[in-house]
Amino acid sequence: MTPSQPVARRGSALAANLGLSERVFASAADRAMARAIDEGIDRVEAGLLREVEFAGPIADVSTRYLLEAGGKRVRPMLTLLTAQLGAGITDDVVMAAEAIEITHLGSLYHDDVMDDSDRRRGVPSAQTVWGNSVAILTGDLLFARASQLMAKLGERAIRMQADTFERLVLGQLHETVGPSEGDDPIAHYIQVLADKTGSLIAAAAQSGVVFSGADPAYEAPIIEFGEKVGVAFQLIDDVIDLSPQPEETGKVPGTDLRAGVITMPLLKLAELAATDAASADLLQRIERDVVIVTDPTVGGDPLDTNTLASRIVPSRATVDGIVAELREHEATRATLAEAHRWARDAVAALGPLPEGGVKKALTRFAETVVERQS
Repeated sequence: MTPSQPVARRGSALAANLGLSERVFASAADRAMARAIDEGIDRVEAGLLREVEFAGPIADVSTRYLLEAGGKRVRPMLTLLTAQLGAGITDDVVMAAEAIEITHLGSLYHDDVMDDSDRRRGVPSAQTVWGNSVAILTGDLLFARASQLMAKLGERAIRMQADTFERLVLGQLHETVGPSEGDDPIAHYIQVLADKTGSLIAAAAQSGVVFSGADPAYEAPIIEFGEKVGVAFQLIDDVIDLSPQPEETGKVPGTDLRAGVITMPLLKLAELAATDAASADLLQRIERDVVIVTDPTVGGDPLDTNTLASRIVPSRATVDGIVAELREHEATRATLAEAHRWARDAVAALGPLPEGGVKKALTRFAETVVERQS
């Protein structure tokens, strides 16, 4: 007698979206939970398509653009998962999951404008297709639609959405202006990650608890988990940015580095450069030969025009070699260790939750976040 394949397939969406193995859902109760979440994500997907419809051809096309390009739907999946601590996937839970994902989607349009990104989710970025103004306005439309959905869920939802949106904006602002004099650059960067990434993941997980009517005592642990796992997630992204496998990551190795985007490996390198000559040399070559390729500024100050004219632009091979050096450097290993620490702390925050499928799935999700080292 062959194993029952439909059960494995029904759990596959949850497993794939959160990076889990089907073995996590070994018991009948766990498989039933996975099937319920799988059906819930189908409802969310249908709702997303419905909610991003707008009158007018440009708005309708531009708002659907990144939605139809794909995405793992990690945030709505977390909402559906934590809802299992309460009444399960109710209409309110689905609506909250849609609002969270639309908020995330809107942030991508704005992020790509801020970072001058060429691609997103394997397709040209929105501003590459329509220009910055349309991309920014598209993000604004999506934020408005997410707020409309949350408003239908009541005052508590409105406050949650407003608080999260404030943190998203503050995170982007603080990333843009950088640390103030006397601030610890690494502590500043971690706070940026907590605001830009952790806050929305935390809101997604919290929404499942709140709108399923689960025990309010679960909220604080779930929020802490979401924020910490969000920081771990982004730190691993910093490592993956240096990956030599663009066919898996979808990016040229060192994309952020070449664009002058500050990441944790670069901050760790600067810290080590204070006492290590080899690290100082690598940092100098990054500032001179890598960042200058796409961003003719150093420390925010435009270089002298004559200096730019006389500077020899390094070859692609030279830049690739420097990126490879940073990838193998202690600074990147330290970033990886930091990500694992945040993931462990995220799992520790789940202590007050009841034993069962939800806690097991969240634990495994935190572990898989730091295992995705392409």
